[in-house]
Amino acid sequence: MTAIRVLLGLGGIWLAWYGIDLVLEQDSTSLMSTARWFVGGILIHDAIVAPLCAVVALLARRLFPASWWASIAWGGLCTATLVVVAVPVVQRSGAVPGNPTILDRDYHTGLLIAIAVVWVVVGIDIARRRMRRPPAPHATTERSAQP
Repeated sequence: MTAIRVLLGLGGIWLAWYGIDLVLEQDSTSLMSTARWFVGGILIHDAIVAPLCAVVALLARRLFPASWWASIAWGGLCTATLVVVAVPVVQRSGAVPGNPTILDRDYHTGLLIAIAVVWVVVGIDIARRRMRRPPAPHATTERSAQP
């Protein structure tokens, strides 16, 4: 097991070195653009995404039963991932006016359908958990059993 960890560690170090080498080979304009994206991504995450996720999680914990939390959490994660992946095509940043076959679909509708499917599955999962949960035992009064 230790040998595998050492090999994985060496592979990770090599990949990091290779990535850093590729970044440093860029011209200064590309290097600055990469740095802006890197720093901007961290700032956007720390200033907007993380606090927003924390607020949504706190609200969900107050509004929904504990048995729903896991389903809602993975539904939110899937939704966020779909939105991030869809940003380039929804913005149509790669569209070419002379070539209508590039980005030729209604990506807004596709994104909304994908998100709807995620939340339908979340609803099915919550319903399945409620059906499998055993009924709560009735409160018994032990005083009535005593003479």
